[in-house]
Amino acid sequence: MSTRRYALTVEGAAPALSALAFFFMMVAYYIIRPVRDQLIGALGSQSLPLFYGVVFVVMLLLMPVFGMLVAHFRRRKLLGWSYSFFILCLLAFVPAFVAQDRIGARELGVVFFVWVSVFNLFVVSLFWSFMADIFSSGQARRVFSLIALGGMAGAIFGPLVTKLLVQVIGVAPLLLVSALALSLSLALLLRLSDRNERGPGNRGDEAIGGSLWAGVKELWSRPFLRYMALLMLFGDGIGTLAYALVADYAKANFADTVARTSFYNDLDLATNLLGAVLQLSVTPWLLVRHGAGWGLVLPSLVNLALLLGVALLGGGSVTFFGLGMPPLLAVMLVITRGFAFGMTKPAVDALYTRVPRETRYKGKNFIETAVWRFGDLVITNVVSGLRALGWGVSGLALLGAGVAALAAVVSRRAGWSSDLVPEGQARAGNGETPPA
Repeated sequence: MSTRRYALTVEGAAPALSALAFFFMMVAYYIIRPVRDQLIGALGSQSLPLFYGVVFVVMLLLMPVFGMLVAHFRRRKLLGWSYSFFILCLLAFVPAFVAQDRIGARELGVVFFVWVSVFNLFVVSLFWSFMADIFSSGQARRVFSLIALGGMAGAIFGPLVTKLLVQVIGVAPLLLVSALALSLSLALLLRLSDRNERGPGNRGDEAIGGSLWAGVKELWSRPFLRYMALLMLFGDGIGTLAYALVADYAKANFADTVARTSFYNDLDLATNLLGAVLQLSVTPWLLVRHGAGWGLVLPSLVNLALLLGVALLGGGSVTFFGLGMPPLLAVMLVITRGFAFGMTKPAVDALYTRVPRETRYKGKNFIETAVWRFGDLVITNVVSGLRALGWGVSGLALLGAGVAALAAVVSRRAGWSSDLVPEGQARAGNGETPPA
């Protein structure tokens, strides 16, 4: 394929295929997400330290396995085997949910919560590593918002499908629908990988190589990855705090499986609508005109303002989006998540186009799996401890405001880190500075 024709393909068909693949992936995830959350809602936030502890251990065990796959197998096999594994798991969970009442919410909850957490982190992280592999830095700033918008459309469509089907077919058959959506996503990604490997000078048909533990090693050697790890922990702290408080609310107010699933589904829908609005308006303009770094800084400042508002005003129980919960807490949950999906994520993934291939697969994946779940484990235990000491919503929000302030400082450093390849010099499929 000629260089000109390949460029037209990258700017035309590739973003459309990528957005469609991400759409089906998010449909699959947002169908099973409320299925997972209704199990947490049945138990309350006191179960989260146990669940996140098991997830963290599983992540540590899986990291060398993923490193081996990345090091030794070409990209197409990596995508095919990883996604096929999760599709088969979805099918295997169907009989377990048919027997949920006999198995018990706690027992099934531990297994399914761990699996969904691994599914979400590995599948989504691998998708964006692939995107950073096939688009250059300049292309990423133009098209990543479009691709993320495709995912956000799926994140809206998934809850709508769930809301419609859960009342008709129940919880267990939803996993079959999710497996079908993930299969469609895989088919599109394999087609996209084949197209990209035919491009001039592309290295996607080569195994990445390197050490199994390269992601861990690079965390200590690359300033950019250290900043990304800190931002992951800070963002996780804010998100997990809100998640724990909402889990307690769900336990107190919803007694049955279908009601809890619908409740979490409505929260996801509101969050994803906000994310879609951001990706259609502010995010593309900000990334193209001012750079991806500001896509990290602005959400941190928004989180700071929201948390200060909750800390100062607290909140009584009123109706918000049809939900009886503290209004500022609901606003914080929806807006922080909406900015995370609608602005922070496209900005982070655009920055990863400016690092070498091994870094964007192994280093990025280590941060978005093991580091993230380590944060979950620590933060849920801290929140549980503080609540046991009598801390209320206002006190926890004030602590979160301090974390958001630190996140704003680190965001500024991450977006302009000295070890990032300068804008316009990173090549798609390589990520290293081209020779002069």
